[in-house]
Amino acid sequence: MPAINPHILIWARETAGLSIDDAAGKLRISEARGVSPPDRLLAYESGEQPPSRALLVKMSKTYRRSLLTFYLNAPPQKGDRGEDFRTLPSQHTADEPLVDALLRDIRARQSMVRTLLEEDDDAGTLPFIGSMSVNAGVSQVLKSIQSTTGLDLATFRSQGSPEAAFAYLRSRVEAVGVFVLLIGNLGSHHTSLDVAAFRGFALADPLAPFVVINDQDAKSAWAFTLLHEVCHLWIGASGVSGAWGESRLEKFCNDVASAFLLPSGELASLQIDPNSDRETIIELIGEFAREHLLSRSLVAYRLFQARRISEQSWQSLTQSFRDEWRQQRSAQRTRSREKKGGPDYYVVRRHKLGSALLKFVDRNMSDGALTPTKAGKVLGVKPRSVATLLSALHPQVA
Repeated sequence: MPAINPHILIWARETAGLSIDDAAGKLRISEARGVSPPDRLLAYESGEQPPSRALLVKMSKTYRRSLLTFYLNAPPQKGDRGEDFRTLPSQHTADEPLVDALLRDIRARQSMVRTLLEEDDDAGTLPFIGSMSVNAGVSQVLKSIQSTTGLDLATFRSQGSPEAAFAYLRSRVEAVGVFVLLIGNLGSHHTSLDVAAFRGFALADPLAPFVVINDQDAKSAWAFTLLHEVCHLWIGASGVSGAWGESRLEKFCNDVASAFLLPSGELASLQIDPNSDRETIIELIGEFAREHLLSRSLVAYRLFQARRISEQSWQSLTQSFRDEWRQQRSAQRTRSREKKGGPDYYVVRRHKLGSALLKFVDRNMSDGALTPTKAGKVLGVKPRSVATLLSALHPQVA
């Protein structure tokens, strides 16, 4: 077996966000000859003792790295996440290894999709990727997005619920060649990523553009995030977005999304007395948001933009809405654990993956371009789950 560079073992553990004690526990390293598990792991990382292949396989799974990575001569360079547009709260810096792992996974899946599209004579580059700039202004970029996708505000509002409105928006974006995924963890709730760590990200590839939305956020906020990331595609700027970025580009993408979802003229119907107490303001914003199928945070942001509330009030309200959502989500998870059963795995998985990616995989499997194993990698599921996952695309005729 080739020699293992011990620096790679250290790098893999640290970028997974694990201490020596945590890693030794997760790897289930046992005590031997009076040497504790953490000390045994330190021996591997110092080069005193080479790890067995079995242990490397465990490290690969635990650290979320390819097994081949451990046979490199040196640790690889930091993965390209595009530009980082986030202003990351200090309490969420521990989530960075998970964000990096998620980006690596999506980039690998995107690479497989791109390769297939490159071999498809009918596939072409998408002209809208990188077609605009910030200098074009909010209205022109939004006009381009709407003319390309056929997105209509009245139709969006007519859907009846934030979930249905998002589904409509997603369908229009996917119809022009963008893959839209809902992902907020690495496969289990133990790896869930708070929206403060990442709200979404866009990979502005002219053949296989991907948008990922953190589904740990409130459903009423998904439409805003999708439009924000779509704006990134139009500008041609790949990168990760946080809750509310402070860079010029992040503010611009926020403004494009806001201009569609809540035109400034509509705010006039929201009568808020600056002297009203906080609870009254929250109630009025909530009613307005529900009526327009929007998140309360977006309504507060538009009020701030219109200079009807102060920046301090906007930030304070946004934090309150976020804290309330976290409490509701925690309570919902508790109720779900107490209830028997739950939503069907395949229904949930299809919703997260989106119809564009499912249909793409189904078509390439039918053509023989994808094996179940490779299809599973593109979809992020085990090969044996692929057939059942795609079965909904082929309903049996009675």
